[in-house]
Parts: sequence; structure tokens; C-alpha cells
Amino acid sequence: MNTRKIIEINEELCNGCGICVNACHESAIQMINGKAKLVHDKYCDGLGDCLPACPTNAIQMIERKAYAYDQDAVDERVKELKKPKTEFKGCPGSMARNMGIKKGDSELKSWPVQMKLINPRADFLEGANLLIAADCTAFAYSDFHNKFIKGKVALIGCPKLDQADYEEKILEILMNNNVASISVVKMQVPCCSGIAHSVKNAIERSGKLVPYIETTISVEGNIV
Repeated sequence: MNTRKIIEINEELCNGCGICVNACHESAIQMINGKAKLVHDKYCDGLGDCLPACPTNAIQMIERKAYAYDQDAVDERVKELKKPKTEFKGCPGSMARNMGIKKGDSELKSWPVQMKLINPRADFLEGANLLIAADCTAFAYSDFHNKFIKGKVALIGCPKLDQADYEEKILEILMNNNVASISVVKMQVPCCSGIAHSVKNAIERSGKLVPYIETTISVEGNIV
């Protein structure tokens, strides 16, 4: 082993969002027990593509004795990870069908979805039609995926319980990306109006003309 540059992950700062896993082209990082882990030194090229992706700055570049980067091992690992895996096992006729789960039911195309975990410079935000939804709406409205998420990048949050400044996060997203449109879905309860106010204030502050649509869901699960 020789001394070289390699990443180090602070588990206490890691919030388990998994963004770094997608940012690492060598698949050197894996989520284990809800935390990001460097699988092996030989998979890390030391270039640090994962560093700017981390919303909590849990990853840093250090110099230490480490195994040399192995491109052949990386190619083999990436190839192995791309192999299709069986999601449900051990049930004749497929447990998935017995559970009523059908391929394609989910319209979710990006991750993470929690607004406070979103990296405002994430690639999937550029040119996106954003859906910003109060998290209760997906439970209240039965056809939420098909009606609201389809064709959009979904961001969710609770304006009452989350300790986050949505307006600043949305403003940062708008300033760093050309957002095509924003759709807000909220519940018909007083505290839920905060998510709509944050979005509209952020749009106004950005100085950009962004098409805006707002939908309210009743507690009975109907569109108001």
C-alpha cells in the first residue's frame, strides 16, 4: 500500500440520503445500515466526484495509506451491480403479483425526494417539471403517482414538522437550474399553506418566469 488521495466518510454527519452512491461512477460507495460506506480502497479513484454531491459535507478527501485504484476491479463491480436482481423470491407465481404490485406502478424517476435532502445542483433538476408536494398528499390521494408524479421530479416535505427553510432551498434550486414548471400539491389544512407560500416567494425572489400550478387535496382524498 502507498499513500494516496482517497475519500473519508464521517458517519455521524451522513444522513443516509444516498446521493453520493449515485455520484460515484466507480460504485465505490454503498449504503450499509442507512449510512454511506467506502466498500474498498481499490474502487476509489480519489477524484472526489462524490464530495460536491453530499448535502451534509460528510465526505472529505484525505491522504492515507491505501490499496491502489484497480480499474479492472471497478469494471467487474459495476458489471455485477448492473445484473438484474429478483425483487421477490420463494413464492410460485411471483409474490409481487400476489401482493398486487405491478411493474411500472411507480412514476418516481429521481432520488431523494425529501426536500431538505435535495442537492440544488443535482443533474435531474435541470429543465425539470417540479412537483413540490406536502408529504401527506401521497397518502390522501389514491392515484397520486399517475395524477401528479408522472413526468415530473418529485420533492416532498411537511411545512409544519420539518425544520427546514423551504423558501431558501427552492430559491437555490431555481437559481442553479432552468426549471420548466412547478406544481404544488398541498392538503386542505391551515398548516399546509406554508409550502405554497414558500414556492411562490422563491419564484418571485428568483426573478424568473416559472409556470405555477397549485392543487389542494381534501382530508377525504378528493381534489378541491
